[in-house]
Amino acid sequence: MKKRILAMTLAAAVTVGMMSASLVSAADLSADNLDYSADEGEIYMFVSSPEYADAIAELIDAYKEVAPNVTINYETTQNDYPTLLKAKINSGEVPDIFASAGGMEIDLYKEYSENIAGTSIDDALTEGARKIASDSEGNVYGTCIKDTYLGMLYNEDIFTEVGIEVPATIDELEAACQAIEEAGYQAFSTGYAEWWIFKQSAEFFLSAAAENAGLSCSELVESIKSGETHISDYPELYDNYFKFVDLTVEYGDDKPLEVDLAGQLAALATGEAAMILGQGDWDTADLYAINPDLNVGITGYPVSSDAAQAQIATNPNPVITVYNESPVKEQALHFLNWWVNSEYGKSWFTDVANVAAPIQGAKESENIIVVKGLESAAEKGVANAAAAYSTDSFHQAFGELMQAYVAGTADKDTTCAAIEEQWAVIDGQ
Repeated sequence: MKKRILAMTLAAAVTVGMMSASLVSAADLSADNLDYSADEGEIYMFVSSPEYADAIAELIDAYKEVAPNVTINYETTQNDYPTLLKAKINSGEVPDIFASAGGMEIDLYKEYSENIAGTSIDDALTEGARKIASDSEGNVYGTCIKDTYLGMLYNEDIFTEVGIEVPATIDELEAACQAIEEAGYQAFSTGYAEWWIFKQSAEFFLSAAAENAGLSCSELVESIKSGETHISDYPELYDNYFKFVDLTVEYGDDKPLEVDLAGQLAALATGEAAMILGQGDWDTADLYAINPDLNVGITGYPVSSDAAQAQIATNPNPVITVYNESPVKEQALHFLNWWVNSEYGKSWFTDVANVAAPIQGAKESENIIVVKGLESAAEKGVANAAAAYSTDSFHQAFGELMQAYVAGTADKDTTCAAIEEQWAVIDGQ
């Protein structure tokens, strides 16, 4: 296997001259022409999203029935996934199938990624999934595990008991927190032990900042990374986001940096906390396993004084990619093709993983958070999935800097300066 070096800081984008675009022909992946039983070999699959470990294990077991001579060695993690993936690439041991956050990360990893544009895998994708998996030239580098509906999850029964509306502005949020606390409940469980919680709440504020500045999210991000503007130039980021974080700490967990995803879900499902951060429809099964009678809702974050901007977001992710120099590339592509085009694969998203499908022709999801997310999107529209305009390597650094802010070891201005520095260093200018 050819060894390649990927700088751990990823300070610069991969140059065009180094990029590979070994496009597999559409005919090679025609669902009608494939004989999966003829495939042989071992596929190493390393992806994020461990919340789907059981569902993906079922998927792999089902594939074994149609491709008995193919073994898929599956590994998953969430913490430090970007760092671990880069370490594997640096060592020359690139996984045959790997995951990325899509969006900007497509350019980051496309030197190693098979271009599937025009194949039956590409044809199966929804418009949103294709967009998140594509580069600016129209090359497509994978499929997605799911479409997502993400926002602030809340316990509807607590809001009903307290007699308040779900907050849609920053001022309404502060008043709601006070009322919830007076009623004997904890307003938030934050999950701030997880760095990605910060990513999946801050992006709503970035989306609003871009909209109010008359910019696209990518333009705003590039402006800050280049030093042309600063976080302090955008009140939605400098004022509102930090006030939001302060409120979640004031009205949240006693030790917010020690509460992880499992702690968040337990707090919401048992009625200890009214709201949780950084979550979405992927949590439904775990929440209802704790409390089958839970009445859960989803809402956008109160990002400004404009209630209309309290929108949920949708974001197909993560992008699942085949390594373009894998010795089992053909077998890996066949697996992805079966995943999105077979009858089992089409049903897997809704019936096994219980997610919104990122492919066309799949059954509509019965996931209650997806259903309520669709209702919210129809009423208010959706926020831009702003996280896609930065890499997960940056988001991890961002989360760690925000953890220091929550711990009280760095003030707002120091934190903002460090965020801007890491944005430029990690994602380049």
